[in-house]
Amino acid sequence: QVQLVESGGGLVQAGGSLRLSCAASGRTFRNYDMGWFRQAPGKEREFVAAINWSGGTPYYGDFVKGRFTISRDNAKNTMYLQMDSLKPEDTAVYYCGVLRKFGGLDPVDFGPWGQGTQVTVSS
Repeated sequence: QVQLVESGGGLVQAGGSLRLSCAASGRTFRNYDMGWFRQAPGKEREFVAAINWSGGTPYYGDFVKGRFTISRDNAKNTMYLQMDSLKPEDTAVYYCGVLRKFGGLDPVDFGPWGQGTQVTVSS
């Protein structure tokens, strides 16, 4: 089973940028559709973005509005989330996961997950 490790989170000022990475173990990463979710304190896990196995057909949560870009490099077994124009409301733990049902928006459509990386955006 693939194992996932997120990195790249941190503290950034509003309007700034971060790039998250999701490193996968195993040679089967290229077979999986993948995605990102986030969870803020006291809130449910929220869909952020997803991408298919070949790096095409990305789709995003409504709140993204062109600020984030999902991508992947199968040669490096890594998926990325470029986040620009960050807002304080983007503060959350960001998780990557295998997308079991492409087009899905619900956490039950994903799994397994990584351990998450904290993103904090100050105003």
